[in-house]
Amino acid sequence: MKRRFELPLVFLLAVCVPVTAQHPGEARPANTPRANEGRIPPPPPQREAHAKPEPEKRENGKINTSQHVDNNQWYGHDAPNDKRYHLDHPFEHGQFEHFGPNYRYNIVKIDREHHRFWIPGSFYFEVASWDWFICADWCWDCGDDFVVYEDPDHPGWYLLYNVHTGVYVHVNYLGT
Repeated sequence: MKRRFELPLVFLLAVCVPVTAQHPGEARPANTPRANEGRIPPPPPQREAHAKPEPEKRENGKINTSQHVDNNQWYGHDAPNDKRYHLDHPFEHGQFEHFGPNYRYNIVKIDREHHRFWIPGSFYFEVASWDWFICADWCWDCGDDFVVYEDPDHPGWYLLYNVHTGVYVHVNYLGT
């Protein structure tokens, strides 16, 4: 009696398992963005001098004040007049020119102790000390996972956007 059910069961499993493993639209290459609905966001807009960080207000009533991008909206960006971002000499090491959504970077080298990282071309940046806790656990060497944006509110600063988490941090360009 058992044999009567074994053959159909084996056949059923052989047919059903591959079918259930394939879900159209779910498979994406490893370096495809997961955050922001899979899109690289446009640059953040410049805000008025006394603008406050905008929190994300979710449908369930919760508020997310963290630095992130969702649906191309930049949330949690510190106020333009925040004194932590004042640099006596903005762009002291020159201006980084290859920024924006058209440029994706992998991290060539990371110095966690000094919060510094290098991208191809020997360009290197330092993460703002107050933002390091946000990105310390990122997978820094997992591929073309980062976009650099010019920070429109804080002269001399850039924003490093992680395409997989949707989170960004403030970075200072230190040249080549």
